[in-house]
Amino acid sequence: MVNSVIEKDVTVEGNISSSKGSVEVRGRVVGDLSAQSVTVHAGGTVDGALTAQSVAVEGTYSGKIQCDDLRLAASSQVQADVSAKTMATESGAQLEGTIRITGKE
Repeated sequence: MVNSVIEKDVTVEGNISSSKGSVEVRGRVVGDLSAQSVTVHAGGTVDGALTAQSVAVEGTYSGKIQCDDLRLAASSQVQADVSAKTMATESGAQLEGTIRITGKE
């Protein structure tokens, strides 16, 4: 799997798509992001739609999340409409929005 990293000093304005890899956001993305796996690290920010099999948020996210597996760390701040099969949240995670968890098929 190919791993792409948006570093702390980088701001990307526009959509990002990685058909066979993962994307790690340590900086800022303003736009939609699609990949096999997406991680928004502590200090990272994403404003836009996230579509992936696996999404982990440790930083700040605003938009719409559609994924199979969602993990929210204690440091996460999320304002989103969420549609996922499974979701795990650590104590302290902040989540505001519509949440739809369908369970594993």
